[in-house]
Amino acid sequence: MCDFFKKLFKKNPTVLVKEQNPMKKFLIVGLGNIGEKYTNTRHNIGFKILDQLASKEELTFETVKLGDITTYKFKGRTFILLKPSTYMNLSGKAVQYWLTKEKIPLENLLVITDDLNLPFGTLRLKTKGSDGGHNGLKDIQEKLNTTKYNRFRFGISDAFSKGRQVDYVLGEWDEEENQKLPERLDKSIELIKSFGTAGVNNTMNTFNGK
Repeated sequence: MCDFFKKLFKKNPTVLVKEQNPMKKFLIVGLGNIGEKYTNTRHNIGFKILDQLASKEELTFETVKLGDITTYKFKGRTFILLKPSTYMNLSGKAVQYWLTKEKIPLENLLVITDDLNLPFGTLRLKTKGSDGGHNGLKDIQEKLNTTKYNRFRFGISDAFSKGRQVDYVLGEWDEEENQKLPERLDKSIELIKSFGTAGVNNTMNTFNGK
């Protein structure tokens, strides 16, 4: 350590610590629709994952502008958990507002959503991509003016008959899915923690397809 930093550290030990270990902040957005009738629907998996994390860590959501928010601190990172209150199709407004308000860089955004194209419970993290017909992602893409943002897709499968997609997505989990959900939710929480601590690439390698 050079003399300058030795003197600086001696006068104010916290200065050097802050320089070496800057607090990192992340915005974790779970997509869903507000209202009791949507609580246990497949489309609300984003809300459900954040609720599971909050429950395990004894966190309480606070209703604020454009959503419900709580803060989770883990290994020197601050995770701001957001459940937009704008309804799914207008999710981008809340995402854009809280990214700006909290001065969080786009690369530290993670959006959690359901995915019909993945088998039930399959996890997939991507750094960019199309909206895939998902109205929540479509609005986020439009508001942020980019497709390059991290999204965590949770598979809900496509086990519905022709013309029944909306009913399926807005339907509640069946008995078998409900039995498997707790383990899948816990795995999802591990993915979120890894995203903030190990980085997006390592997290993709560890969790994608698992």
